Amino acid sequence: MTYPLLVVTAVAAEAEAVRAGADLAHVVVEPVGVGPAAAAAGTARLLGTGRYRAVISAGIAGGFAGRAPVGATVIGVRSIAADLGAESPDGFLPIEELGFGSSVVAADPLLLKGLTAALPEAVAGDVLTLATVTGTAATAETLANRFPDAVAEAMEGFGVAVAAAGLPFAEVRAISNPVGPRDRAAWRLKEAFAALSTASGALWTACG
Repeated sequence: MTYPLLVVTAVAAEAEAVRAGADLAHVVVEPVGVGPAAAAAGTARLLGTGRYRAVISAGIAGGFAGRAPVGATVIGVRSIAADLGAESPDGFLPIEELGFGSSVVAADPLLLKGLTAALPEAVAGDVLTLATVTGTAATAETLANRFPDAVAEAMEGFGVAVAAAGLPFAEVRAISNPVGPRDRAAWRLKEAFAALSTASGALWTACG
């Protein structure tokens, strides 16, 4: 028996974009909510209803300037909970330095290899997960400096990765806006959803 691929998104509009391009004979697509907690809970609930080949967190995202332009597709090499830790007088302390676990989940190597082969134009790099998305140039610069391999930020990837609990996991995003000051007029949602639909056509192929 061939188990399907589970693709989870934050909201229904992202799920619709994925379904528009995905092989729905082999891919199950469901929105699970916004933010890492909702994403983890929703993914865990879905995984409890059946068996899946792999899990992919998909949707739109902000791209870091000079790394992932608007309209690009991004493949997450690692999903990182960028705000999981503590503040200190010397700066942010990630959870690793506190001794409470890890803020990083690497994509499954075989799934990552399949995605990069199936989506050769995509930008591969770290995708940050934040409960509060960036809205200032100062925060964007701080994150870019803290995470030199980060290409995008979103709100669900790390939560989905944790819920996957050892099942092959990866994150795929389409860039709708630059990370930094919020300017809704400059967002390119139509283009990002189109890019997401195109990328979704390769998801099942990437599973091998």
